[in-house]
Formats: sequence, structure tokens, C-alpha cells
Amino acid sequence: MKSSIALIGFMGVGKTAVGRVLARKLKRKFVELDSLIERRAGKSIPEIFREEGEVAFRKLEIEVTEAVSRNGNQVIAAGGGVVLNKINIDRLKEDSLIVYLTAPPKVILKRIEAGGERPLLEVTNPTLTIQELLSFRKPFYERAADIKIDTSRLDIDSVVDEIIAKVRQDASFAL
Repeated sequence: MKSSIALIGFMGVGKTAVGRVLARKLKRKFVELDSLIERRAGKSIPEIFREEGEVAFRKLEIEVTEAVSRNGNQVIAAGGGVVLNKINIDRLKEDSLIVYLTAPPKVILKRIEAGGERPLLEVTNPTLTIQELLSFRKPFYERAADIKIDTSRLDIDSVVDEIIAKVRQDASFAL
């Protein structure tokens, strides 16, 4: 039986916000992979991208995902690109039910405009970049997902309730 839930999806779909509330409701530890990567590197993700590049970031992501996936009874908010390395998904699937959170590009852009730096979106046309990245990553997200939820018209509590309802229907998960 699996005991953890891993949230995947593009930036701005609500992985962290939903993950915190879901962990609290399920009485599980909340783990955000990007925060752990920053702690391990001793610098922010934008700094890692600027100073070391995306390849170095993805290497750290693999290391942190491996370490986190060994633990049980947690809710994991994975970074948007965690699905780009199959090894990450294989490790997460060992003990986690994978929940793919989605939202359309316009909703994502609106949500992330108020947030911090997004290295992959420091471009002239962020909407086009979001569309291109989503188009490329969508098959990876869908292949990895056990459950898929569109967050664009739901508040955080409604997304959490929908996840819990769908997880209860999955015989491979211990709720």
C-alpha cells in the first residue's frame, strides 16, 4: 500500500498551497521539493539557474527526490519539471499516489505574476513560453498521473476535498 501523495503539475497550478492543506487534513508531513533543493544548494532556485544552469538544478532535483521518496506518510509538492526525469517519477511512485494538478495557461500566468522569480519565464512573451512548456510537458504529467484535477475553477479546499475523494477510491493507497 502507498502512504504518500505527490502533487505534480506546472508552476502556478497550486501544488504548494494545496499540498499544505492536504497534509494538514490527512495528518501527514508536508514536503516541498523545491524548498529542499534550495536548502541543499544554499541558494534560491533562480540563483541555481543563473549560476549553475538547469542541468545542475535537475541533478539536485533527482538527489532530493530520491531522498524524499524513501519516507512515507507525506504529501509532496514536486517542482513543475520533476516529470522530465523518469527516475524521479519511478522513485515517487514507489510509495506515492501521483496527483496531477492542471490549469490553463492564462490562469497560470495570472497566479504566478504575483509570485517570485520564475527562471523559465524570464522571457519577452511568458504566455507563449507557458503554452510551449505545457505542450511539451503534458504527456509526461499525464503518463505519471494516477489522478488528474483541474484547479482553475476551484478554491484550495475544494481541490483538497476532490483529491481526498478520489484517493479514497484507489485501492493501492492507505488513507
